[in-house]
Amino acid sequence: MIDRHLNHVPRLGRHPSRFRLAGIPVVTVLIGSMVTALPLIAQTPVMPPFGLLLLLSWRLLRPELWRAWIGLPLGLFDDMMSGQPIGSGMFLWTVMLIGVDTIEQRMIWRSYRQDWLIAAVAIIFCITGGLLLAQITGGGDVSLLLVAPQMLWTILLFPFVVRQCARIDRWRVMA
Repeated sequence: MIDRHLNHVPRLGRHPSRFRLAGIPVVTVLIGSMVTALPLIAQTPVMPPFGLLLLLSWRLLRPELWRAWIGLPLGLFDDMMSGQPIGSGMFLWTVMLIGVDTIEQRMIWRSYRQDWLIAAVAIIFCITGGLLLAQITGGGDVSLLLVAPQMLWTILLFPFVVRQCARIDRWRVMA
């Protein structure tokens, strides 16, 4: 008979793996970008950009996690998954992250409402910028009112996504 106490490994003093600490946020953003590849049919864009939502959530939840350049590879992956012109997500996500960094440097403290406001401005910037870049590259003439429901759903979904990222983050840093 094997003693159960001999197989027990104490959790105190253990550290999570490097992949778990650095890779889980990146993987969640990549999975969020892949959601746009689901075969959903709609006449107007209503599906929120989950990759952008997750990127914003992780950035506002854990500011020390990423530098602004992370918008380049994650934006490229999102461009490939969403069908946007290559480089639009790279540009918009990087500019958005630089803007969030600038806002954070000027603020002494932030509340939950301020995070939501920052996210709303960033979401409107990225969706509007994506629309304009798609029009410039020959995507057709689309009204801003057509993407207004997508912006609204995305802004309203942000608190839920932040809460899910916080749960994932709690598991991620747990030994």
